[in-house]
Amino acid sequence: MNEELPDTGTESALFDLPPDQRSLADLEPSLEAILLVADEPVPQTMLAQVLELPQETIATALLRLAERYTAQGSGFDLREVAGGWRFYTRPEFAPVVEKFVRDGQEVRLTQAALETLAVVAYRQPVGRAQVSAVRGVNCDGVMRTLSLRGLVEEAGNDPETGAILFRTTSYFLERLGLASLDQLPELAPFLPDQLDDEPEAGPSRAGS
Repeated sequence: MNEELPDTGTESALFDLPPDQRSLADLEPSLEAILLVADEPVPQTMLAQVLELPQETIATALLRLAERYTAQGSGFDLREVAGGWRFYTRPEFAPVVEKFVRDGQEVRLTQAALETLAVVAYRQPVGRAQVSAVRGVNCDGVMRTLSLRGLVEEAGNDPETGAILFRTTSYFLERLGLASLDQLPELAPFLPDQLDDEPEAGPSRAGS
C-alpha cells in the first residue's frame, strides 16, 4: 500500500488545510465525489487542478482507492482508461446489472426524461451541455437513465469541443412505432433556433 501523506488529525474540509498538510484520508472522499458524477474518464491533471494538489499526490490517492475497492470485493472498481479515471461495475456483476436495466425499461419515463428525450430526438446528434441549455437544467442524470434504457446512444464526438454527442436508437423508434425519424411529429418550431455551445443552428430533425 502506498504511503500516506502526513495526517493533521483534524476533521477540517479539504480546502481548509494548506496543500502540504492534507492527508490522503481527506483527499479520497473528494476524489470519490468527483468521479461519482463524471460521465467520462477524468484526467489526472484535471483532478490535480480542481483539488489544487500535485499530480503525484492525486495518483497515490487514486491507486489507494482502486486497491481498497478490490480488497473489499466491491461491486465496482476504479480504472484508468482513455487517459482518465472512472468508476466501472465489475464484470462478474454484469448479469445483475443487465437485469436491472432490462426491468427498468418497463418503468414509465418521468416528465424530465420525456422532455430530454424530445430534445435529443429533434436536435441529434447533440451533447449533454446543449440538451441542458434547451431545458434550462442539468440533464446529466436523465441522459444516463435514457442511455441505460437503450433510448439514446453515443454518436461520436463534437469536432470542436470533443464532447460526446448522443442520438436516439432503433429501440426508440420501435417503442414509438416509427419507421424513421422523418415520422416524428412537427415539434421543431417549439425548440430554440440555436443552442448554447453550438456554433450554428442544426437541422430541426436528423435526416431531414
